Amino acid sequence: MGTTSISAPTATPVLSTQSASNFSCDGRTHCSQMTSCAEATYFTNYCHNTKMDGNHDGVPCEQQWCN
Repeated sequence: MGTTSISAPTATPVLSTQSASNFSCDGRTHCSQMTSCAEATYFTNYCHNTKMDGNHDGVPCEQQWCN
């Protein structure tokens, strides 16, 4: 009898950055300038001087987008 290989499904991240190539650091720094949680997350992770995580918990724009 042959052996059958079963592989577990690969987990995908819950918070997608919508393919990082869709976003670029263009000088925006505030939540009011974002259009989604994914965009705000990209900016806080990759762009300098953003002002979107006031309580420094790693979640940007909690009142506007990432709630």
